Amino acid sequence: MDKRAVYKSFAADAAKGELAFPTSAQVAMRVRRALDDPDCHIDTAAKLVQAEPLLSARVVAISNSVAFNRVGREITDVRTAVARLGFRTVRALATALVTRQLAGEPKAQAEQALAAQLWEHTAHVASLAHVIARRVTRLDPETALFAGIIHEVGGFYLLSRAKDFPGLLEGEMNDWFEFGEIEIGRALLKVLSVPEPVVAAIEAYWDGYLAMPPTTLADTLLLAEELSPIPSPLHRLGGKMRGEGMTGNLDMVIGETSLTSILEESEEEVGSLTGALQF
Repeated sequence: MDKRAVYKSFAADAAKGELAFPTSAQVAMRVRRALDDPDCHIDTAAKLVQAEPLLSARVVAISNSVAFNRVGREITDVRTAVARLGFRTVRALATALVTRQLAGEPKAQAEQALAAQLWEHTAHVASLAHVIARRVTRLDPETALFAGIIHEVGGFYLLSRAKDFPGLLEGEMNDWFEFGEIEIGRALLKVLSVPEPVVAAIEAYWDGYLAMPPTTLADTLLLAEELSPIPSPLHRLGGKMRGEGMTGNLDMVIGETSLTSILEESEEEVGSLTGALQF
């Protein structure tokens, strides 16, 4: 199989917008588009979210996570959850649902396991990026959460097409990391209307160079990837780990504390946020 040719066809399909999204993902896309309207009323947003049960459940769960519920007051309705989170975070969660549903429902057990692990990895990276942005790189944590949610979007699309191309996930996958991940990822980020600064950060993430000390959104993603307890299964299949060959101790000093201390202090927050992101 000429995998590069297959990846090129995938990228062309994605660039033309020829993507078959599941029904739940289509609803989530409508929510995203509606929330892009500055005149969208919170009641309208809540009704749109309620139209997708999975999204409704995650919006309420995230609003009750340690990251967003610092006063300990539990929320049980969608409207109040949307108000607590804000439209930016709800848009990110709608995108999370689209990303997760992009893989569809693989029939093969092995592909189901890959999709499940890839999303678990994504949830960990997004949650860690949220904390790292707030505590280490001093960037907007909501942007970092969003970037973490979509950083493996090309991988989910690859899994969705694997059933039509037996052997696509077997053997050498260098062409995926050198061409497929980048070209398909770019096309999907455009379809999802991802803001240019986030696209630029993900492209820098694909390059795989983590600056120390980390300062940028790309550094935030790469550091979150390094620290994630769940690796990307696609990197494992390709015999590659993001950041492989890095030197130096990741336990850097930040201000008057260390990265290890920050992660220990944020363990409950990361765990709560990761759990709430599990679609």
